[in-house]
Amino acid sequence: MNDRTRRGERREPAFDNGRGESRDDFDMRLSDDDRPLHRHRPAARSEPRSEPRVRNKRGGGGGGRRGRRRRRSLLGGLFYWTLVLGLWCAIGLGGFIAYHASQLPPINQLTVPKRPPNIAILAADGSLLANRGETGGRTVTIGEIPPYLPKAFVAIEDRRFYDHFGIDPIGLTRAVVNNLRRTGGVQGGSTLTQQLAKNLFLTQERTAARKIQEAILALWLERTYSKDQILELYLNRVYFGSGAYGVEAAAQRYFNKSARSVSIAEAAMLAGLVQAPSRLAPNRNPDLAEKRAQLVIAAMADQGFISQAAAKTALTTPAEVPERVGAGSVNYAADYVMDVLDDFVGAVDGDVTVLTTLDTKLQSSAETILVDALSAQGSKLNASQGAVVSLAPDGAIRALIGGRDYTKSQFNRATAAKRQPGSSFKPFVYLTALEKGLTPDTIRDDSPVSIKGWEPENYSRTYRGPVTLQTAMAHSLNTVAARLIQEVTPKEVIRTAQRLGITSALQPNMSLALGTSEVTPLEMTAAYASFANGGQSVLPYVIREVRQTNGKVVYARKATGFGPVIQPQPLAMMDTMFNGVMNGGTGSKFNIAGWEVGGKSGTTQDFRDAWFVGFTARLVTAVWVGNDDNSAMKRVSGSGLPGEIWGKFMKAAHAGAQPQPLPGGFWRGAPSTGIGDGAPVADARMPAAAVQPEGERAWVRPPAQERNFFERLFGG
Repeated sequence: MNDRTRRGERREPAFDNGRGESRDDFDMRLSDDDRPLHRHRPAARSEPRSEPRVRNKRGGGGGGRRGRRRRRSLLGGLFYWTLVLGLWCAIGLGGFIAYHASQLPPINQLTVPKRPPNIAILAADGSLLANRGETGGRTVTIGEIPPYLPKAFVAIEDRRFYDHFGIDPIGLTRAVVNNLRRTGGVQGGSTLTQQLAKNLFLTQERTAARKIQEAILALWLERTYSKDQILELYLNRVYFGSGAYGVEAAAQRYFNKSARSVSIAEAAMLAGLVQAPSRLAPNRNPDLAEKRAQLVIAAMADQGFISQAAAKTALTTPAEVPERVGAGSVNYAADYVMDVLDDFVGAVDGDVTVLTTLDTKLQSSAETILVDALSAQGSKLNASQGAVVSLAPDGAIRALIGGRDYTKSQFNRATAAKRQPGSSFKPFVYLTALEKGLTPDTIRDDSPVSIKGWEPENYSRTYRGPVTLQTAMAHSLNTVAARLIQEVTPKEVIRTAQRLGITSALQPNMSLALGTSEVTPLEMTAAYASFANGGQSVLPYVIREVRQTNGKVVYARKATGFGPVIQPQPLAMMDTMFNGVMNGGTGSKFNIAGWEVGGKSGTTQDFRDAWFVGFTARLVTAVWVGNDDNSAMKRVSGSGLPGEIWGKFMKAAHAGAQPQPLPGGFWRGAPSTGIGDGAPVADARMPAAAVQPEGERAWVRPPAQERNFFERLFGG
């Protein structure tokens, strides 16, 4: 140490050679001896080391720090790239969602699609016959159905419905976990709101794009509507199978009752059905439907929607699907209602109720009798189809059967099938002749006839010689009808038929007398109604009233009288001749005790068509039997199978009813002023009710209470 140092003077370090000159070769690097960690290291061996040195683990030399730095660098890089990748995935997912969201209408323009209107068709007594429209049932509100019905859907489909915001993350997670574990079947995790969004706006395809749109729409629904409104929309839109959309349609379809009246067990079965409508339909797989309903009941009890006692009762008395009586034929009638509805109310924008004139008992009776008769004899007689139409004398349709089985053929033979009526058309020929001046006692010759090469024969191939017109009609003699149409001309017969309501095109030829021009059963029934109601015009109708769901009447039938189409004396003569058919003629086996009855059978060439049309003051009914392909039956005549069906139906329809006389009255013999040289001849089969004292009018005057029959019939 020099003197300055000892005296306490501070001396700055200098990087020179001590003489103030810098040193270019000055080396600032530390030697091994200057390094702290190497101060006590033994001197290096002169020989080379054959093994690498192992550093002291505790010492954590420079290699340890480098390892830690390497690991930190690796973790940092992993975190960085994970962050980058996650960010890009988020951007990609956001873009994917944004793209599919852009395919939807703007949120501010979204509206719930209007539900297709339902047409509820009611019988005359107010009972439901059928629903028509795309939904199969009318709209119901939450307030008008039992509270356990909507809760059944919440319990089994979306138990967190009142807690989530349209999407249920918990339920979705649970569904994913269960699907991965493959427990409890495949679960979708969709909320009721999501299901509603799908039903309202989307298709049924199962894609990621649809699920994204479904979620977006579910959020919009939750923001726009209350929970009860969403649940009400859901209940009215969800599909239940068998063409039933909405809970009301399903209740009617499966239980023949309104959703307002379903039991807990029935509600549970309906709620369980929506998972798989085809597989769980109770009318197809009752066992599966019941097992599913039991799960719903248990869920309802577990969530406190029903008491344990109510659950026990529901489990011990499961829902039953009743047999649908007369369901097939009702559809023919419902189809006809839909055919004519537009004529009265035009386009239907909302749910409506249509009150009809149909009688459920008569409808069911007509279907049963027709189907049973064809089942028992159809195969033997080669008769595969039939139709029945029954009207009140004012034209109100009471029963309409358009075929044997609606499920196999929806073609309505009652209203759309044009078939030859055979001899059931002859009354129009006889009425034309009577209006020309002939009477039932007028004589015509029953013998072979040839009219310009046309040579009609009687069904029996025998001839009676001179007979009265009444006898000729009672026994359906073809030769007499042929001679009459030759006298009055086919054109006059066509005018008469059209005046009474035949609307089909009729050919003005001589064979028209034997019913060779085609008509429908409904036309024939309506035309015969004028003989049953005192000679008044008849326009068949099936709709009485149409109402909207708010009770507003959009159509109500008013009394529509078109006036008389048959004058009193010809009417009395015709009713007398009709009654002769039922008393000793071709319809004698089908008479109705105590009632004044008129009727006429009809059979076409080669037995291709067979008819029986008849009436009382209560009902006018036509029965047709034949084959759709117009093939021949095995000698089925109008007085055979059709007459049997007519007789059974009419006797059942009049059972217990007070007999009423025909308003037109009956006729007794009077001088003829008509065509030809026939003289009046008393007929031995003239009903006793037709006999009058000498000097009175040639037709029986109706009693006082029957004089205003038409006004009372159409009144109100």
